[in-house]
Amino acid sequence: MMGGRRRPGTGPGPITEDGCAVEVYRLLPANGEPELVDAVLPARSRVLDLGCGTGRIAGPLGRRGHLVVGVDSSAEMLAQVHGAATVLARIEDLRLGQTFDAVLLASHLVNTPDPARRAALLAACRRHVSGSGLVVIQWHPPEWFDTQRVGEGDEGMLGDVAVRLAVLGLDDGGVSAVITYRVGERRWTQRFTAARITEDELRAELAAAGLVFDGWIDESRRWFCARPARWRRGM
Repeated sequence: MMGGRRRPGTGPGPITEDGCAVEVYRLLPANGEPELVDAVLPARSRVLDLGCGTGRIAGPLGRRGHLVVGVDSSAEMLAQVHGAATVLARIEDLRLGQTFDAVLLASHLVNTPDPARRAALLAACRRHVSGSGLVVIQWHPPEWFDTQRVGEGDEGMLGDVAVRLAVLGLDDGGVSAVITYRVGERRWTQRFTAARITEDELRAELAAAGLVFDGWIDESRRWFCARPARWRRGM
């Protein structure tokens, strides 16, 4: 799922309150994310996947031997999850009363344009990660915004789903866009906005949540790890 504020999509089938078409996310394949996350996890880690959707990452991690709990606010999304336990809840409100070896916040959710929601998302990560655990986050880095241009981009394929991004507005604060998914004659559209966050701002917001930046885990710098602020390497 794309991060940021979304408006309802169009097309057949259920649409979640944040505009995601369940049928689209059921059809979208994982795109290397499970392998990327798995590479930084100890064997049989207890993993909390926040905003897991249909389980594109949670399911494969479960099949790799991790003990995964997926959280989403859509019962229709959670009905598609296999290989992981599920919890129906908003991330910001989640209080499970337990901690995990790893907490995953994917789908660029941290790029929400609402600073209060971003703080609440990071607080939920910190609340549920163990003292020696890690938080794995996907974001749109500043350089991604530099590559965007107003107008309709080329259509690409993710599995059997054709995807096209059209940028509606672009400024120093971020981007507003609409993404179109197509499977045969069926189409779904989803609007979103994403905030541009600098690396310094990211580190400051992590610190405010009691987390410290712990390094990039991919060459494109779209995924990184954070640790509880009191954690020290070697503990």
